[in-house]
Amino acid sequence: MTVPAFDVVFVGGSAFTAGWEDSRPWGVGVRDGRIAAVGSEDRLRADADGATRVVDLAGGLLVPAFHDAHAHPVTGGVELLQCDLSGAATAEECLSLIAAYAAAHPDEEWIVGGGWTMSHFPGGLPAAAAIDRILPDRPVALQNRDHHGMWVNGEALRRAGVTPATPDPADGRIERHVDGSPSGVLHEGAMRLIEAVIPETRPELVLAGLRRAQAEFFAQGIVGWADAWVGRMPGVGDILDTYVAALEQGVLRARVTAALWWERSRGIEQLADLAAQRERIAALGRSEVLRADAIKIMVDGVAENFTAAMSRPYLDGCGHPTTNAGMTFLAPAALAEAAIAADAAGFHLHFHALGDRAVTLALDALEAARARNGHGPRRHQLAHLQVVQPDDVPRFAALGVAANLQMLWGAVDEQLAELTFPFLEPELVARHYPFRDLRDAGAALAAGSDWPVSTADPLEAIRVGATRASAGAVADPRLDPRQAIDLASAFAAYTAGSAAINGHGAQSGRLRVGMRADLAVLDGDPFVLGAESLDGICVAQTWADGAIVHGEVD
Repeated sequence: MTVPAFDVVFVGGSAFTAGWEDSRPWGVGVRDGRIAAVGSEDRLRADADGATRVVDLAGGLLVPAFHDAHAHPVTGGVELLQCDLSGAATAEECLSLIAAYAAAHPDEEWIVGGGWTMSHFPGGLPAAAAIDRILPDRPVALQNRDHHGMWVNGEALRRAGVTPATPDPADGRIERHVDGSPSGVLHEGAMRLIEAVIPETRPELVLAGLRRAQAEFFAQGIVGWADAWVGRMPGVGDILDTYVAALEQGVLRARVTAALWWERSRGIEQLADLAAQRERIAALGRSEVLRADAIKIMVDGVAENFTAAMSRPYLDGCGHPTTNAGMTFLAPAALAEAAIAADAAGFHLHFHALGDRAVTLALDALEAARARNGHGPRRHQLAHLQVVQPDDVPRFAALGVAANLQMLWGAVDEQLAELTFPFLEPELVARHYPFRDLRDAGAALAAGSDWPVSTADPLEAIRVGATRASAGAVADPRLDPRQAIDLASAFAAYTAGSAAINGHGAQSGRLRVGMRADLAVLDGDPFVLGAESLDGICVAQTWADGAIVHGEVD
């Protein structure tokens, strides 16, 4: 029987997939949207004909397209269309961007958006008065880049009724002047005080945000992601509805796993609602594009605002211990109860666990679920893992829990150097981002960006994962350079590892015959040129199901 010719062949470079230690001088043949062959150029050309599209890799590298295991594409895309401060390099630039946006949008009642960097402001805390000087009469509410804090002006505080007498909520904090009056930043659950009075974003703008985010991700070689907060969000509406609309309109082409939001103000009775959402999406019959079989549980906050749950108290500005060891949003018993019930209901659990105490509590909860329910085919994971105790490292493999790494964070930046390290005990600093320990202990590795908290670019993240240094820098000894992982492990985490934890591992994430032709073409081979070469390597093309979604073909 004659074998049909390939629709597309990728030749003239090298290839890499999970399970290989290095790149190989091979290419890939694609037929009917699937990988039909992986091998030498001579073999591939033998099964090509005049109708076969030949993609010349030009010495570059062909890899499975990336999957992001933890991102916020809808809200990130919407922010790009609002008052976007992510490009500001200083506090003054933030204020200039706010003024320019307000002038360009005179009919918008509220100025909303985000992306400002804490390290641009003294103590990480901008002031309401700074915005008041340029916009005293229009309310302004801008989340910082990690989305755990919000900068507001006096008018926003007034409309929300936040006064010196307003108490801090149990799950958040209002920054205050010495006299107790709000100074202009609200952390964690305190942001809800403002969000409650912000008008909801128009659905068409939310859908436009998703389309913008999808284009951004395709340009980075990413064809799939886990959206780590799906549900009704303040000011945005129900994100799951946005995904359904995009699917029904033929707009959604990426592979999306929706992690349904666990409301910490409710108990396990919410599982019925979440199961209904899961079944609603399953009934659409498009699980290769959209699934909603995961639950996101926030265990703690972030270290730079002292809400990440640590095993030791934070230090004050003089290096003395305080009484604050961070916060957990669920009591240990409630966390375990949620994990047991959600696991029994067939959900895959996705925990935000940043501080070492949060990591321990999340692992304890999953251990309780395993003890009660047994080891089922669940894709449980812990994301962020900024500080991990040595005794917890082997528990990931023992419990079958994936380590969801934000590799880009494994290099020292201003936020770590100025707003985190000085306020932690040395032993906690030493346990930052133990990527290699987790890998060597047998943990399944996945990788995500947490975009728009940080860039979605997998190549930047892989560079840091393999070197513990950002572009043009050397590894800082405060972040143990021995915790770097090899390029093969880093690429595998961002492809096969993330595809698997997102529920698409049987169809995407590897160069394997029969799998979907989800591919990324890089214009250089870092396995030949070295990890540092990733500073200059770009994604030239991205393919999904054998069709190009980013870049051009001759």
